[in-house]
Amino acid sequence: MDLRGANLSEADLRGTYLSGAHLSDADLTGAHLSDADLTGAYLTGADLRGADLTGADLSFADLGGANLRGANLSYAYLSGAYLNSADLSDANLHGADLRGADLSRADLGGANLHGAWIWQTWTT
Repeated sequence: MDLRGANLSEADLRGTYLSGAHLSDADLTGAHLSDADLTGAYLTGADLRGADLTGADLSFADLGGANLRGANLSYAYLSGAYLNSADLSDANLHGADLRGADLSRADLGGANLHGAWIWQTWTT
């Protein structure tokens, strides 16, 4: 599914199957993506500020340079995700699975990492 650059701001995509979708540079500000399947999705440069990704599966997704400022990623699955240079400032990552995620140069300032699984996470 090719949704590059799409305007999906405030869209209700709860539980949607978007595995492998191309959402690079898409506007997903405030989108409702709880329990969505975004496994292996391409979200490079996507704007996900304030999006609700509670319980979403983002395993092996490419979120390089994505803006996730203030996003709710509680209990999200981000294992093996590429988050290089992503803005996760003030994001809620409570209980999120970040094992094997690449957080190199990611901004985690003010992020809630309480209870997050971070073993074997790559950071620099």
